[in-house]
Amino acid sequence: MNETKKLTGTEKFAYGLGAVAKDMVYMLSATYVSIYFMDVMGISAAAIGVLLLVARVFDAFNDPIMGVLVAKTKTRWGKFRPWLLIGTITNAIVLYLMFTIPPTLDAKGMVAYASVTYIVWGMTYTMMDIPYWSMVPAFTQSGKERESLSAFARSCAGVGSSLIAIITVSLVAALGKMCGGTTDREINRLGYSRFALIIAILFVIFIAITCFFIKEKSTVDMKSASIKDMFKALVQNDQAMTVVIAIVMINTALYITQQLVYFFLKYDFSPATYRNDFTMFNMVGGACQILAMMLLFPLLRKFMDTIHIFYTCFGMAIVGYALIIIISFTGTSQVAWLFIPAALIMAAVGVLNVIITIFLANTVDYGDLKNHRRDESVIFSMQTFVVKLASGIAGFLASMVLFIFNISSDKEAEILEPISKTSSMGLRFSMTLIPVVVLLIGFVVFRKKYILSDEKMNEITTELSNRKGE
Repeated sequence: MNETKKLTGTEKFAYGLGAVAKDMVYMLSATYVSIYFMDVMGISAAAIGVLLLVARVFDAFNDPIMGVLVAKTKTRWGKFRPWLLIGTITNAIVLYLMFTIPPTLDAKGMVAYASVTYIVWGMTYTMMDIPYWSMVPAFTQSGKERESLSAFARSCAGVGSSLIAIITVSLVAALGKMCGGTTDREINRLGYSRFALIIAILFVIFIAITCFFIKEKSTVDMKSASIKDMFKALVQNDQAMTVVIAIVMINTALYITQQLVYFFLKYDFSPATYRNDFTMFNMVGGACQILAMMLLFPLLRKFMDTIHIFYTCFGMAIVGYALIIIISFTGTSQVAWLFIPAALIMAAVGVLNVIITIFLANTVDYGDLKNHRRDESVIFSMQTFVVKLASGIAGFLASMVLFIFNISSDKEAEILEPISKTSSMGLRFSMTLIPVVVLLIGFVVFRKKYILSDEKMNEITTELSNRKGE
């Protein structure tokens, strides 16, 4: 591919298709694997919580190592595409195995199987995720073209994650019944296995399309980031540290909500119709998230700077959680009432994720001015680990909530009896107050520490231009 050749529509579409696929896979693991392990296979909530957290600690070492391997790779097909394809194929296989635990295993066997497959899944996901985002400079020109592609890919990723949130529970039930399942647990066990297989196949096909249409430049170099590099970049760049904390808090709150709302609907709010209700809740929330990223953010940007949009979205999310608490105490079982808070929370998260990407890019220029060094590759390579860290923290907290309040995994939906009043109250408040507390911590840290307003960024850009002119 010629250095000056502009990005074609086909290349942009192929790259976006890859983002859809990989975030479908990520959302299936981040949100539903704990539901599958506990509610379907009956693994202890405490064991699951520890597993999810330990896996993220392991990623702290695995992610930088993968970055080094990619950076040192040289093949006739480039350095990124071989790892992207190999990582996708292996991750797809492990995804299927992770959602296909042999039911004949005893309790210890299931914990061991779940632990191995989940940790290996995280390793293989890193194997494809780091080269996916790192390859952008290999086929784009710097400036608007690169920024446009990155924003497009992030939007496509949001579409992929939203699709999984919307369709999973209903399709799992349908596939489970088609495969001969009769009890609720058997339907879910068979359904998750077949659904994971379908997603795995689509994953490989979509990424193969990305690899086929994207041609790398042979001149592109990639700087790998060690753990020491990441730590140094954060310590020396206080604004990057602030944004990373915000990313962790926003995504932790989101994943806690997505995991606990399933159990809230099944065991408390509407046991008889929880599958359809969960699907509808996610359908409304997912649609609002996508529309917010595509329409709400550009609209708000006409009237506010990015920092005030950021604050506005925090307020929207907190109002949404307050509404869930209020609705849960009205005694209603009509899920339509939950559509309003679902829309507020997911729209807010959608816009926040767009803004966070902008803020992270701003910290690169800030670091250049402050430290006379651009740590772009180091800072952006942290995104994979940071998001996975958030899912691990959320999974641990959600599992501990279920364990503490004795939300049993042995109940069948069709014959479900109401959970105890204590469990009900604990689930309601944990599902709402924990995310609110997490968001408020992120808000306070951000408000006190983040200084890169639109005006400040204009000043930084001018100073950097003057420095280059000298």
